[in-house]
Amino acid sequence: MGRDTIADTITSIRNADMAKKGTVRIEYNNSTENIIQILLDEGFIENVRKHWEGKKKILVLTLRHRRNRKETNTDRSNLNLKRISRPGLRIYSNYKKMPRILGGMGIVILSTSRGIMTDRQARLEKIGGEILCYIW
Repeated sequence: MGRDTIADTITSIRNADMAKKGTVRIEYNNSTENIIQILLDEGFIENVRKHWEGKKKILVLTLRHRRNRKETNTDRSNLNLKRISRPGLRIYSNYKKMPRILGGMGIVILSTSRGIMTDRQARLEKIGGEILCYIW
């Protein structure tokens, strides 16, 4: 049975954010790099560094935290990621019926025939694809 590297990446980022860690180490592959580049462009993470550990390439992400965040009893995280399409159940959408997260405040990451992109880019190019994850 194969590994779901996208789900592993999303879970690592979500767990580090909930634990209020500053950095996350993720194993490199092309789809992971594209998703992390979208997170960086959209402002959900601060910085990405690449380096080698032996024969493996590793991405080190610096998470973005609110410095003056008030602590509450619910310990809500400010970064929410949800994996939608998975190896056992693929979810596809065309550009007209693509979901909007929080009325456009969040983003949907898609895998299209032109690469991995956000829902805004896919709507502009009028192409659909597989819905990988929601971020808000």
